[in-house]
Amino acid sequence: MPQTNGFYQNEKLKIYKDFLRGKTASVIGVGISNVPLLRFLNENGVKVYARDRKEKEKLAENKNLDIEKLQKDGVEFITGENYLENIKEEIVFKSPGVRFDKPEILKAHENGALITSEMEAFLSLCPSKIIVITGSNGKTTTTTLTSEILKNSGHKVWLGGNIGNPLLSFIDEITPSDFTVLELSSFQLHTVNRFENRGLPFAHIVFPDVGVITNISPNHLDWHTDMDEYAFSKRAVFTHMEKSRGKLVINRRSDEYVKKFAKEAKDEKINVATFSAYDGKKDSGASYQDGIIYIDGEKYLSAKDIVIPGLHNIENYMAAILATKDFAEKEAVERTASTFAGVPHRLQLISEKNGVKYYNSSIDSSPSRTCAALSCFSDEYNGKINIILGGYDKHIPFDELAKPLCEKNCTLYITGHTAKKIYDAVTESEYYKANPVKIYMCENFDEAVNSAKNNAKSGEIVLLSPACASFDEFANFEKRGERFAFLVNG
Repeated sequence: MPQTNGFYQNEKLKIYKDFLRGKTASVIGVGISNVPLLRFLNENGVKVYARDRKEKEKLAENKNLDIEKLQKDGVEFITGENYLENIKEEIVFKSPGVRFDKPEILKAHENGALITSEMEAFLSLCPSKIIVITGSNGKTTTTTLTSEILKNSGHKVWLGGNIGNPLLSFIDEITPSDFTVLELSSFQLHTVNRFENRGLPFAHIVFPDVGVITNISPNHLDWHTDMDEYAFSKRAVFTHMEKSRGKLVINRRSDEYVKKFAKEAKDEKINVATFSAYDGKKDSGASYQDGIIYIDGEKYLSAKDIVIPGLHNIENYMAAILATKDFAEKEAVERTASTFAGVPHRLQLISEKNGVKYYNSSIDSSPSRTCAALSCFSDEYNGKINIILGGYDKHIPFDELAKPLCEKNCTLYITGHTAKKIYDAVTESEYYKANPVKIYMCENFDEAVNSAKNNAKSGEIVLLSPACASFDEFANFEKRGERFAFLVNG
Protein backbone atom coordinates (compact mmCIF):
# COMPACT_ATOMS: atom_id res chain seq x y z
CA MET A 1 0.00 0.00 0.00
CA PRO A 2 1.23 3.56 -0.66
CA GLN A 3 2.99 5.22 2.25
CA THR A 4 3.84 8.87 2.88
CA ASN A 5 6.29 9.61 5.73
CA GLY A 6 5.28 6.33 7.35
CA PHE A 7 1.55 7.00 7.06
CA TYR A 8 -1.08 5.47 4.78
CA GLN A 9 -2.08 7.60 1.81
CA ASN A 10 -5.51 7.03 0.31
CA GLU A 11 -4.86 7.04 -3.45
CA LYS A 12 -8.58 6.82 -4.23
CA LEU A 13 -9.16 10.02 -2.28
CA LYS A 14 -6.40 11.80 -4.21
CA ILE A 15 -7.99 10.75 -7.54
CA TYR A 16 -11.44 11.81 -6.30
CA LYS A 17 -10.22 15.25 -5.20
CA ASP A 18 -8.44 15.78 -8.52
CA PHE A 19 -11.69 14.89 -10.30
CA LEU A 20 -13.72 17.39 -8.23
CA ARG A 21 -11.49 20.38 -8.88
CA GLY A 22 -13.20 22.86 -11.19
CA LYS A 23 -16.57 21.06 -11.18
CA THR A 24 -19.98 22.45 -10.22
CA ALA A 25 -22.19 20.64 -7.73
CA SER A 26 -25.63 20.88 -6.15
CA VAL A 27 -25.98 19.73 -2.56
CA ILE A 28 -29.67 18.98 -2.03
CA GLY A 29 -30.70 19.15 1.61
CA VAL A 30 -28.53 21.15 4.00
CA GLY A 31 -28.88 18.78 6.95
CA ILE A 32 -26.47 17.33 9.49
CA SER A 33 -24.53 15.12 7.07
CA ASN A 34 -24.39 17.66 4.27
CA VAL A 35 -22.96 20.61 6.23
CA PRO A 36 -19.47 19.03 6.33
CA LEU A 37 -19.99 18.02 2.67
CA LEU A 38 -20.41 21.68 1.69
CA ARG A 39 -17.04 22.45 3.26
CA PHE A 40 -15.36 19.37 1.74
CA LEU A 41 -16.49 20.27 -1.77
CA ASN A 42 -15.68 23.94 -1.38
CA GLU A 43 -12.17 23.18 -0.07
CA ASN A 44 -11.54 20.96 -3.08
CA GLY A 45 -12.27 23.54 -5.74
CA VAL A 46 -15.95 22.83 -6.45
CA LYS A 47 -18.43 25.61 -7.21
CA VAL A 48 -21.22 24.63 -4.78
CA TYR A 49 -24.95 25.37 -4.87
CA ALA A 50 -26.68 24.51 -1.59
CA ARG A 51 -30.37 23.73 -2.14
CA ASP A 52 -32.96 23.33 0.61
CA ARG A 53 -36.74 23.64 0.95
CA LYS A 54 -36.28 25.70 4.12
CA GLU A 55 -35.78 29.42 3.70
CA LYS A 56 -32.32 30.76 4.45
CA GLU A 57 -33.45 32.38 7.71
CA LYS A 58 -34.67 28.99 8.99
CA LEU A 59 -31.45 27.26 7.92
CA ALA A 60 -29.47 29.85 9.88
CA GLU A 61 -30.91 28.38 13.10
CA ASN A 62 -28.56 25.41 12.60
CA LYS A 63 -25.56 26.32 14.78
CA ASN A 64 -23.27 24.12 12.69
CA LEU A 65 -24.11 26.00 9.50
CA ASP A 66 -22.23 29.29 9.06
CA ILE A 67 -24.11 30.60 6.01
CA GLU A 68 -22.28 33.91 5.96
CA LYS A 69 -18.84 32.27 5.86
CA LEU A 70 -19.91 29.71 3.25
CA GLN A 71 -21.27 32.50 1.05
CA LYS A 72 -17.99 34.42 1.39
CA ASP A 73 -16.22 31.22 0.28
CA GLY A 74 -18.41 31.10 -2.82
CA VAL A 75 -21.27 28.76 -1.87
CA GLU A 76 -24.60 29.91 -3.33
CA PHE A 77 -27.84 29.10 -1.49
CA ILE A 78 -31.06 28.28 -3.37
CA THR A 79 -33.88 27.95 -0.86
CA GLY A 80 -37.65 27.84 -0.56
CA GLU A 81 -40.37 25.98 -2.43
CA ASN A 82 -38.58 26.15 -5.79
CA TYR A 83 -35.22 24.91 -4.48
CA LEU A 84 -35.04 22.09 -7.08
CA GLU A 85 -35.64 24.23 -10.14
CA ASN A 86 -33.00 24.54 -12.89
CA ILE A 87 -30.46 22.00 -11.67
CA LYS A 88 -27.65 22.47 -14.18
CA GLU A 89 -24.68 21.45 -12.05
CA GLU A 90 -22.39 18.58 -13.10
CA ILE A 91 -22.77 16.60 -9.84
CA VAL A 92 -25.79 16.31 -7.54
CA PHE A 93 -25.22 15.20 -3.93
CA LYS A 94 -28.67 14.19 -2.72
CA SER A 95 -29.71 14.13 0.93
CA PRO A 96 -31.08 10.72 2.07
CA GLY A 97 -34.48 12.26 2.83
CA VAL A 98 -34.98 13.40 -0.79
CA ARG A 99 -36.29 10.68 -3.11
CA PHE A 100 -34.20 9.86 -6.17
CA ASP A 101 -37.24 9.90 -8.47
CA LYS A 102 -38.23 13.51 -8.01
CA PRO A 103 -38.85 14.85 -11.54
CA GLU A 104 -36.26 17.61 -11.17
CA ILE A 105 -33.55 15.12 -10.15
CA LEU A 106 -34.41 12.69 -12.96
CA LYS A 107 -34.32 15.58 -15.44
CA ALA A 108 -30.91 16.65 -14.16
CA HIS A 109 -29.69 13.08 -14.67
CA GLU A 110 -31.09 12.99 -18.20
CA ASN A 111 -29.16 16.19 -18.88
CA GLY A 112 -25.91 14.54 -17.82
CA ALA A 113 -25.67 15.23 -14.08
CA LEU A 114 -24.02 12.59 -11.88
CA ILE A 115 -26.39 11.70 -9.00
CA THR A 116 -24.69 10.61 -5.77
CA SER A 117 -24.65 11.39 -2.02
CA GLU A 118 -22.30 12.07 0.86
CA MET A 119 -22.62 8.45 2.04
CA GLU A 120 -22.04 7.01 -1.43
CA ALA A 121 -18.91 9.14 -1.80
CA PHE A 122 -17.67 7.87 1.56
CA LEU A 123 -18.42 4.22 0.75
CA SER A 124 -16.56 4.47 -2.55
CA LEU A 125 -13.44 5.95 -0.92
CA CYS A 126 -13.28 4.20 2.48
CA PRO A 127 -10.19 1.94 2.70
CA SER A 128 -11.14 0.11 5.92
CA LYS A 129 -13.34 -2.91 6.48
CA ILE A 130 -16.98 -1.79 6.58
CA ILE A 131 -19.74 -3.27 8.73
CA VAL A 132 -23.24 -1.99 7.94
CA ILE A 133 -26.24 -2.48 10.24
CA THR A 134 -29.79 -1.86 9.07
CA GLY A 135 -33.28 -2.96 10.10
CA SER A 136 -36.51 -1.57 11.48
CA ASN A 137 -35.64 -1.95 15.17
CA GLY A 138 -32.50 -2.37 17.21
CA LYS A 139 -30.03 -1.03 14.67
CA THR A 140 -28.70 1.83 16.83
CA THR A 141 -27.98 -0.45 19.78
CA THR A 142 -26.54 -3.18 17.52
CA THR A 143 -24.34 -0.65 15.72
CA THR A 144 -23.03 0.75 18.98
CA LEU A 145 -22.43 -2.74 20.42
CA THR A 146 -20.53 -3.76 17.28
CA SER A 147 -18.34 -0.68 17.61
CA GLU A 148 -17.72 -1.26 21.33
CA ILE A 149 -16.79 -4.94 20.86
CA LEU A 150 -14.25 -4.01 18.18
CA LYS A 151 -12.83 -1.21 20.34
CA ASN A 152 -12.54 -3.57 23.31
CA SER A 153 -10.61 -5.90 21.03
CA GLY A 154 -8.04 -3.19 20.34
CA HIS A 155 -9.22 -1.98 16.93
CA LYS A 156 -9.55 1.63 15.80
CA VAL A 157 -13.21 2.14 14.92
CA TRP A 158 -15.04 4.87 12.98
CA LEU A 159 -18.74 5.05 13.87
CA GLY A 160 -21.14 6.79 11.50
CA GLY A 161 -24.20 6.78 9.29
CA ASN A 162 -27.26 7.68 11.33
CA ILE A 163 -25.15 8.02 14.48
CA GLY A 164 -21.82 9.65 15.19
CA ASN A 165 -20.28 12.23 12.86
CA PRO A 166 -20.46 12.44 9.05
CA LEU A 167 -17.37 10.42 8.16
CA LEU A 168 -16.45 11.97 4.82
CA SER A 169 -14.80 14.73 6.87
CA PHE A 170 -12.39 12.13 8.30
CA ILE A 171 -11.78 10.06 5.18
CA ASP A 172 -8.09 11.03 4.96
CA GLU A 173 -7.51 9.68 8.50
CA ILE A 174 -9.02 6.21 7.94
CA THR A 175 -6.61 3.35 7.12
CA PRO A 176 -7.05 -0.23 5.86
CA SER A 177 -6.34 -1.60 9.34
CA ASP A 178 -9.30 0.32 10.86
CA PHE A 179 -12.97 -0.66 11.00
CA THR A 180 -15.90 1.51 9.94
CA VAL A 181 -19.25 0.65 11.53
CA LEU A 182 -22.30 2.28 9.94
CA GLU A 183 -25.95 2.39 10.90
CA LEU A 184 -27.76 2.99 7.61
CA SER A 185 -31.45 3.69 7.10
CA SER A 186 -33.65 2.63 4.21
CA PHE A 187 -33.29 6.22 2.91
CA GLN A 188 -29.49 5.94 2.75
CA LEU A 189 -29.52 2.47 1.18
CA HIS A 190 -32.34 3.17 -1.27
CA THR A 191 -30.27 4.77 -4.04
CA VAL A 192 -26.84 3.12 -3.67
CA ASN A 193 -25.67 2.17 -7.20
CA ARG A 194 -29.06 3.18 -8.64
CA PHE A 195 -27.43 5.60 -11.09
CA GLU A 196 -24.49 4.27 -13.14
CA ASN A 197 -22.56 7.57 -12.96
CA ARG A 198 -19.88 6.32 -15.34
CA GLY A 199 -18.10 9.67 -15.27
CA LEU A 200 -17.62 9.50 -11.49
CA PRO A 201 -14.45 7.86 -10.10
CA PHE A 202 -15.20 4.57 -8.32
CA ALA A 203 -18.88 4.96 -9.21
CA HIS A 204 -19.83 1.31 -8.66
CA ILE A 205 -19.73 0.74 -4.91
CA VAL A 206 -18.83 -2.72 -3.57
CA PHE A 207 -19.82 -2.91 0.10
CA PRO A 208 -19.96 -3.96 2.91
CA ASP A 209 -17.61 -6.60 4.30
CA VAL A 210 -20.32 -7.54 6.81
CA GLY A 211 -24.00 -6.64 6.51
CA VAL A 212 -26.54 -7.01 9.32
CA ILE A 213 -30.34 -6.96 9.05
CA THR A 214 -31.80 -6.91 12.57
CA ASN A 215 -35.44 -7.34 11.43
CA ILE A 216 -37.98 -5.79 9.08
CA SER A 217 -41.35 -4.43 10.14
CA PRO A 218 -43.53 -1.61 8.73
CA ASN A 219 -41.80 1.77 8.92
CA HIS A 220 -41.39 4.97 6.88
CA LEU A 221 -44.44 4.16 4.77
CA ASP A 222 -45.04 7.91 4.43
CA TRP A 223 -41.85 8.07 2.32
CA HIS A 224 -41.56 4.71 0.58
CA THR A 225 -44.10 3.82 -2.09
CA ASP A 226 -45.05 0.61 -0.25
CA MET A 227 -43.78 -2.05 2.13
CA ASP A 228 -42.02 -3.94 -0.69
CA GLU A 229 -39.90 -0.92 -1.58
CA TYR A 230 -39.06 -0.27 2.08
CA ALA A 231 -37.99 -3.87 2.67
CA PHE A 232 -36.07 -4.12 -0.60
CA SER A 233 -33.99 -1.06 0.30
CA LYS A 234 -32.60 -3.06 3.25
CA ARG A 235 -31.39 -5.72 0.84
CA ALA A 236 -28.61 -3.35 -0.28
CA VAL A 237 -26.49 -4.57 2.66
CA PHE A 238 -25.76 -7.72 0.65
CA THR A 239 -26.87 -6.85 -2.91
CA HIS A 240 -23.60 -5.00 -3.59
CA MET A 241 -21.35 -7.21 -1.47
CA GLU A 242 -18.29 -9.04 -2.80
CA LYS A 243 -19.97 -12.45 -2.72
CA SER A 244 -16.93 -14.63 -2.07
CA ARG A 245 -15.74 -12.59 0.92
CA GLY A 246 -18.85 -10.95 2.36
CA LYS A 247 -20.95 -12.04 5.31
CA LEU A 248 -24.63 -11.44 6.01
CA VAL A 249 -25.96 -11.58 9.58
CA ILE A 250 -29.73 -11.87 9.67
CA ASN A 251 -32.61 -12.58 12.07
CA ARG A 252 -33.93 -16.05 11.21
CA ARG A 253 -37.22 -15.74 13.09
CA SER A 254 -38.33 -12.42 11.61
CA ASP A 255 -40.88 -11.78 8.88
CA GLU A 256 -41.12 -13.23 5.38
CA TYR A 257 -38.93 -10.52 3.86
CA VAL A 258 -36.02 -11.49 6.10
CA LYS A 259 -36.48 -15.20 5.40
CA LYS A 260 -36.59 -14.47 1.68
CA PHE A 261 -33.41 -12.39 1.85
CA ALA A 262 -31.57 -15.10 3.80
CA LYS A 263 -32.43 -17.66 1.12
CA GLU A 264 -31.43 -15.31 -1.70
CA ALA A 265 -28.08 -14.56 -0.03
CA LYS A 266 -27.33 -18.27 0.37
CA ASP A 267 -28.27 -18.85 -3.26
CA GLU A 268 -25.75 -16.15 -4.19
CA LYS A 269 -23.06 -18.07 -2.23
CA ILE A 270 -22.79 -15.42 0.49
CA ASN A 271 -21.79 -16.58 3.95
CA VAL A 272 -25.01 -16.24 5.99
CA ALA A 273 -25.06 -16.31 9.82
CA THR A 274 -28.45 -16.28 11.54
CA PHE A 275 -29.64 -15.45 15.04
CA SER A 276 -32.77 -15.79 17.15
CA ALA A 277 -33.51 -15.63 20.86
CA TYR A 278 -36.74 -17.56 20.44
CA ASP A 279 -36.20 -20.93 18.75
CA GLY A 280 -33.65 -22.54 21.11
CA LYS A 281 -31.49 -23.96 18.29
CA LYS A 282 -27.89 -24.44 19.37
CA ASP A 283 -26.32 -26.01 16.30
CA SER A 284 -25.57 -22.99 14.10
CA GLY A 285 -25.47 -19.22 14.23
CA ALA A 286 -26.56 -17.56 17.47
CA SER A 287 -29.25 -18.85 19.81
CA TYR A 288 -30.47 -18.38 23.37
CA GLN A 289 -31.42 -20.97 25.92
CA ASP A 290 -31.64 -21.01 29.73
CA GLY A 291 -30.09 -17.55 30.03
CA ILE A 292 -27.10 -18.34 27.80
CA ILE A 293 -26.19 -17.03 24.35
CA TYR A 294 -24.73 -19.80 22.19
CA ILE A 295 -22.61 -19.17 19.09
CA ASP A 296 -22.38 -22.19 16.77
CA GLY A 297 -23.34 -24.42 19.70
CA GLU A 298 -20.69 -22.98 22.05
CA LYS A 299 -21.60 -21.22 25.29
CA TYR A 300 -20.61 -17.64 24.65
CA LEU A 301 -22.24 -15.15 27.01
CA SER A 302 -24.55 -15.26 30.00
CA ALA A 303 -27.53 -12.91 30.00
CA LYS A 304 -26.88 -12.05 33.65
CA ASP A 305 -23.61 -10.44 32.59
CA ILE A 306 -25.39 -8.01 30.24
CA VAL A 307 -26.15 -4.62 31.76
CA ILE A 308 -28.97 -3.55 29.40
CA PRO A 309 -32.30 -5.38 29.89
CA GLY A 310 -34.71 -7.08 27.51
CA LEU A 311 -34.88 -10.07 25.19
CA HIS A 312 -34.60 -7.75 22.20
CA ASN A 313 -31.19 -6.67 23.52
CA ILE A 314 -30.17 -10.34 23.70
CA GLU A 315 -30.82 -10.41 19.96
CA ASN A 316 -28.90 -7.16 19.49
CA TYR A 317 -25.93 -8.81 21.21
CA MET A 318 -26.27 -11.91 19.03
CA ALA A 319 -26.16 -9.81 15.87
CA ALA A 320 -23.15 -7.80 17.09
CA ILE A 321 -21.26 -10.95 18.13
CA LEU A 322 -21.81 -12.61 14.75
CA ALA A 323 -20.79 -9.41 12.94
CA THR A 324 -17.49 -9.18 14.85
CA LYS A 325 -16.69 -12.85 15.48
CA ASP A 326 -13.90 -12.96 12.89
CA PHE A 327 -12.26 -9.80 14.24
CA ALA A 328 -12.76 -9.78 18.04
CA GLU A 329 -12.02 -12.06 20.98
CA LYS A 330 -14.67 -13.51 23.26
CA GLU A 331 -13.19 -11.49 26.13
CA ALA A 332 -14.01 -8.28 24.26
CA VAL A 333 -17.68 -9.32 24.12
CA GLU A 334 -17.71 -10.06 27.86
CA ARG A 335 -16.04 -6.73 28.64
CA THR A 336 -18.61 -4.89 26.51
CA ALA A 337 -21.54 -6.72 28.15
CA SER A 338 -20.42 -5.74 31.64
CA THR A 339 -19.80 -2.05 30.84
CA PHE A 340 -22.17 -0.95 28.07
CA ALA A 341 -25.08 0.89 29.74
CA GLY A 342 -27.14 1.56 26.61
CA VAL A 343 -27.69 4.15 23.92
CA PRO A 344 -28.96 7.63 24.89
CA HIS A 345 -32.72 7.99 24.32
CA ARG A 346 -33.16 4.17 24.33
CA LEU A 347 -34.73 3.06 27.63
CA GLN A 348 -32.45 5.53 29.36
CA LEU A 349 -33.17 6.03 33.06
CA ILE A 350 -32.86 9.79 33.38
CA SER A 351 -34.29 10.46 36.83
CA GLU A 352 -35.95 9.03 39.93
CA LYS A 353 -38.11 11.41 41.91
CA ASN A 354 -40.49 10.69 44.77
CA GLY A 355 -40.23 6.97 44.04
CA VAL A 356 -41.08 7.42 40.32
CA LYS A 357 -38.57 6.31 37.68
CA TYR A 358 -38.44 8.24 34.39
CA TYR A 359 -37.27 6.44 31.24
CA ASN A 360 -36.41 8.25 28.01
CA SER A 361 -36.93 5.99 24.99
CA SER A 362 -37.53 8.76 22.47
CA ILE A 363 -35.78 6.70 19.78
CA ASP A 364 -38.87 4.41 19.69
CA SER A 365 -40.32 5.80 16.48
CA SER A 366 -42.46 2.80 15.47
CA PRO A 367 -45.04 0.58 17.21
CA SER A 368 -42.72 -2.43 17.19
CA ARG A 369 -40.04 -0.42 19.01
CA THR A 370 -42.54 0.54 21.70
CA CYS A 371 -43.68 -3.08 22.05
CA ALA A 372 -40.03 -4.06 22.54
CA ALA A 373 -39.59 -1.35 25.19
CA LEU A 374 -42.67 -2.54 27.10
CA SER A 375 -41.40 -6.13 27.03
CA CYS A 376 -38.45 -5.04 29.19
CA PHE A 377 -40.73 -4.41 32.17
CA SER A 378 -41.78 -7.52 34.11
CA ASP A 379 -45.30 -8.28 35.35
CA GLU A 380 -44.54 -6.52 38.62
CA TYR A 381 -44.97 -3.26 36.70
CA ASN A 382 -48.46 -4.11 35.44
CA GLY A 383 -50.69 -1.16 36.29
CA LYS A 384 -47.64 1.01 37.08
CA ILE A 385 -46.54 2.20 33.63
CA ASN A 386 -47.42 5.75 32.54
CA ILE A 387 -46.53 5.88 28.85
CA ILE A 388 -46.32 8.90 26.54
CA LEU A 389 -47.35 8.09 22.96
CA GLY A 390 -47.86 9.86 19.65
CA GLY A 391 -46.15 12.15 17.18
CA TYR A 392 -45.59 12.46 13.45
CA ASP A 393 -47.64 10.15 11.22
CA LYS A 394 -45.51 7.70 9.18
CA HIS A 395 -48.67 5.85 8.09
CA ILE A 396 -47.87 2.74 10.10
CA PRO A 397 -50.73 0.72 11.69
CA PHE A 398 -50.83 0.88 15.49
CA ASP A 399 -52.84 -2.32 16.06
CA GLU A 400 -49.93 -4.24 17.58
CA LEU A 401 -49.68 -1.71 20.43
CA ALA A 402 -53.05 -2.66 21.90
CA LYS A 403 -52.07 -6.02 23.37
CA PRO A 404 -49.01 -5.01 25.47
CA LEU A 405 -50.57 -1.70 26.55
CA CYS A 406 -53.73 -3.41 27.75
CA GLU A 407 -52.14 -6.50 29.23
CA LYS A 408 -49.77 -4.33 31.24
CA ASN A 409 -52.70 -2.09 32.20
CA CYS A 410 -50.75 1.04 31.24
CA THR A 411 -51.95 4.59 31.63
CA LEU A 412 -51.71 6.32 28.26
CA TYR A 413 -50.91 9.97 27.57
CA ILE A 414 -51.47 10.45 23.82
CA THR A 415 -50.54 13.50 21.78
CA GLY A 416 -49.45 14.58 18.31
CA HIS A 417 -50.70 13.99 14.77
CA THR A 418 -51.26 10.30 15.43
CA ALA A 419 -53.25 10.67 18.67
CA LYS A 420 -56.63 9.67 17.19
CA LYS A 421 -55.15 6.69 15.33
CA ILE A 422 -53.49 5.35 18.48
CA TYR A 423 -56.64 5.93 20.53
CA ASP A 424 -58.76 4.03 17.99
CA ALA A 425 -56.28 1.16 17.69
CA VAL A 426 -56.33 0.63 21.45
CA THR A 427 -59.99 1.20 22.26
CA GLU A 428 -61.29 -0.87 19.33
CA SER A 429 -59.15 -3.91 20.12
CA GLU A 430 -60.34 -7.06 21.91
CA TYR A 431 -57.64 -6.54 24.54
CA TYR A 432 -59.07 -3.18 25.59
CA LYS A 433 -62.51 -4.67 26.05
CA ALA A 434 -61.05 -7.32 28.35
CA ASN A 435 -58.84 -4.97 30.32
CA PRO A 436 -59.52 -1.25 29.81
CA VAL A 437 -56.72 1.19 30.43
CA LYS A 438 -56.77 4.85 31.40
CA ILE A 439 -56.28 7.20 28.45
CA TYR A 440 -55.54 10.93 28.54
CA MET A 441 -55.69 12.85 25.25
CA CYS A 442 -53.22 15.76 25.46
CA GLU A 443 -52.96 18.95 23.42
CA ASN A 444 -49.19 18.80 23.00
CA PHE A 445 -46.04 17.03 24.14
CA ASP A 446 -45.42 19.22 27.18
CA GLU A 447 -48.94 18.61 28.46
CA ALA A 448 -48.52 14.86 28.05
CA VAL A 449 -45.26 14.80 30.00
CA ASN A 450 -46.52 17.07 32.76
CA SER A 451 -49.77 15.09 33.12
CA ALA A 452 -47.85 11.83 33.44
CA LYS A 453 -45.48 13.46 35.92
CA ASN A 454 -48.36 14.78 38.05
CA ASN A 455 -50.33 11.52 38.04
CA ALA A 456 -47.52 9.00 38.61
CA LYS A 457 -47.30 7.52 42.11
CA SER A 458 -44.36 6.14 44.05
CA GLY A 459 -43.33 2.74 42.67
CA GLU A 460 -44.52 3.59 39.16
CA ILE A 461 -42.62 4.58 36.03
CA VAL A 462 -43.07 7.27 33.40
CA LEU A 463 -41.95 6.02 30.00
CA LEU A 464 -41.46 8.14 26.88
CA SER A 465 -41.85 5.58 24.09
CA PRO A 466 -43.87 7.44 21.43
CA ALA A 467 -44.17 4.73 18.70
CA CYS A 468 -43.91 7.64 16.24
CA ALA A 469 -41.37 9.99 14.69
CA SER A 470 -40.90 13.40 16.27
CA PHE A 471 -41.35 15.74 13.33
CA ASP A 472 -44.73 17.18 14.32
CA GLU A 473 -43.13 19.09 17.20
CA PHE A 474 -39.36 18.42 17.11
CA ALA A 475 -36.47 18.38 14.65
CA ASN A 476 -35.50 14.84 15.65
CA PHE A 477 -35.95 12.23 18.37
CA GLU A 478 -32.92 13.58 20.28
CA LYS A 479 -34.58 16.97 20.70
CA ARG A 480 -37.77 15.24 21.87
CA GLY A 481 -35.80 13.22 24.43
CA GLU A 482 -33.97 16.32 25.63
CA ARG A 483 -37.29 18.12 26.08
CA PHE A 484 -38.62 15.18 28.09
CA ALA A 485 -35.56 15.27 30.35
CA PHE A 486 -35.91 19.03 30.78
CA LEU A 487 -39.58 18.77 31.78
CA VAL A 488 -38.89 15.87 34.15
CA ASN A 489 -35.97 17.60 35.87
CA GLY A 490 -37.66 20.98 36.04
